[in-house]
This record gives sequence, structure tokens and C-alpha cells, in this order.
Amino acid sequence: MPAPALRLNLFPDSAISGMSKLAAEYHAINLSSGYPDFDPPAELLAAAEQALRNGHNQYTDTRGAPRYRSALAKKQSRFMGMEIDPDAHLTATSGGTEAMLLALLAVCNPGDKAIVFSPYYESYSPDLALAGAQPLVISLHPPKFSLEVEELRRAFQLGARAVILCNPSNPSGKVFTPAELQLIAALAQEYDAVVITDDVYEHIVYKPYRHTYISSLPGMFERTIACGSLSKTYSITGWRLGYVLAPPRLTAAIHNLHTYVNLNPPVPLMEAAATALAFPDSYYEQLLAEYTQRRDLLLGYLDEAGLPYIEPQGAYFVLVDISATNFTEDVAFCHWLVKEIGIAAVPGSSFFYEPVKNYIRLNFAKREDTLNEAGLRLMTIKERL
Repeated sequence: MPAPALRLNLFPDSAISGMSKLAAEYHAINLSSGYPDFDPPAELLAAAEQALRNGHNQYTDTRGAPRYRSALAKKQSRFMGMEIDPDAHLTATSGGTEAMLLALLAVCNPGDKAIVFSPYYESYSPDLALAGAQPLVISLHPPKFSLEVEELRRAFQLGARAVILCNPSNPSGKVFTPAELQLIAALAQEYDAVVITDDVYEHIVYKPYRHTYISSLPGMFERTIACGSLSKTYSITGWRLGYVLAPPRLTAAIHNLHTYVNLNPPVPLMEAAATALAFPDSYYEQLLAEYTQRRDLLLGYLDEAGLPYIEPQGAYFVLVDISATNFTEDVAFCHWLVKEIGIAAVPGSSFFYEPVKNYIRLNFAKREDTLNEAGLRLMTIKERL
């Protein structure tokens, strides 16, 4: 029989998908995959039903439904403090995952180098490989994940064509400081590099930290590609709605590529999403308040269970240190956790470039009753070891 194409070897098994399958098999609480277990806003669901019944069921503009892009441009203009043009700057994508791949394919030639900060989301490595780009990995060491100036400068001096910046970071929850962003921006301009941002968690940043769009810094809009998604902000991970926000020349190239890769995301869902994109500031304030409560609830249980962790500054994941357990390897611990305790987590080693095997990632985008049950189970770990 014919063998699969060699390029498929670029795709390792997804640790997140693997743990989700185990969660289903063992009927465990799934704190591995990054989706909420609650519904999106009722107004958004009603808008989706209306869009389906009102004829929005065929192809649309391959840049994205005009109403979606218009609403998205208004919303991003408001939060970024700059004028975003729905036609010149935006391309609708199937989630942030497609957006990141399109961005890398659009700017990286085979053999180019791209800076990536470890730990990083699992899709970045295969995306870079598909683009033919060589990763220049900069280690951000736990627990502070601080950026070292000279290490970053050396990476740029090696000829970096692009920088991947996930802010807030998945899995670490790090929010890059204004000084760190200024440094990245200055070096990108000095060495003529493109910054590709993963802004999926832009509205989930815990006080006193603040999110800064690097594209809003002086001289950066023309060399920044922002990859965004509505999945986390509006609790619609299954809708697969995202976007690429870039300067006109790069937007034209990305749109052309996207046309052949995906054509357009689901049209009725884009039409419905315009409703969410018009939500007032109070929506985002409430979103943050609710995620702050969820974070504090899970962290409280981790404290009671005696499990050290790195407090997330943003996003909705927490890295938990398992060094004090009998396990020396995170994959084995996660398999034990799902089978014996009934909780699915992601081995931290799937995010680290370095041989770090003492962290697991838990997702707290869950209902209060889910987190309470998960917390009670976590508190039994010590007596079971």
C-alpha cells in the first residue's frame, strides 16, 4: 500500500487531543483541552439561529463576511486605539490556528529563521516546519518567564525573519511587560523582522497586568501580523472563527493564500458573531471578573492540595509543579491522574522545548461546579501517592 507523504512526519501526536481522548475513555473531568464547559451568551446563540434562517448559508466574500469584518474592525479599533480598515487589514480564518499557519506561510521562505519563546503552544512547531522555517528558541524559564535582552538580541543577529509572540501566553499565562514589548519592537525594526502575534487571550488578563498590542507601538503596525480568535472571548471554540490583522500588502498575500486553503469560515456563524463583536465594554469587564473567580477557585484547591503552581497573569491555564509527587515524568503522572483521580491534564513537556518534565497544565475555563468537583479530586492526590 502507498505510504503517507513524508511531510506528515512533521506532525507529532497532539498531547492535548490524546489526553482528551483518555478523559472520555475514563469519564474524567477534562481540564486538558482549552474549551469552556458553558454556553456562549444567549444573544449570540439567538443571532446564529437567525442567521441560519435568514439566508446566510452560501459562500461569501473570501476575505470574510462583510458584516463580520466591519464589526471586527470597529471592535479592534476601539481596543487597539488605532483605525483598522475591514477591507485592507482583515482576513477571516477558521480560528486562530489557521491564522497562525497563514501568517508563517505568508512571510517565511524555506530556510528562514523564526524566533519562538518556550514554552509555546503545540501547533507552532508543525506550522514552522510546514513553512520551511528554522525555529530559534528562546527559553523563558519558570517561574518568572522573564525575557533576557542579550539572548533575544543574539537571536535577531542570527538572521531571524519572524518572531512568534503569544501574549498572554499559552501555556504559561505570562503577560509580556511593556518593556519587553518595546525591546522586541526595537529589535524587529533594527533587524527588519516581522512580529506574528497570537492574541487569542487578549481579553483575559488579570489585574494588575495589562495587555498591550505590539502593533500599536510606534513603527510596528507595518511589520506586525496579529492572529486572533473569537473562541475564548465569546466561549465559541467550536465555531472556529478567527482572523488575521495585518498591513495592506501582507493582508493581500494572506487573503490570496487563505482563498486556496479554506475559502471562508462558516458564513452564518460570521454573521452571528457580528452581534458579539458589538458588545459594550461591560461584557469584557464581566468576562474578566468571571475568569478571575474561576482562576482563584482552582488555585485555592491547589493550595489546599499542597500542589505548587505558577500563578497565571493571563489566559485560563495554570502550570502545576508535580516535583513533590512520586513521579519524575509528567506524561506518566498525567496518565495516572486521569485513571486514578479522574482528572485529565496536559503534560507540560509538550509545550517546553527544553527537557522540562515537572509541570502539568490545567484549564479552568469551567463552571463552578466542575471546578469544585475537580478541586475535591485534586485534594485526594497526596493520600493516593
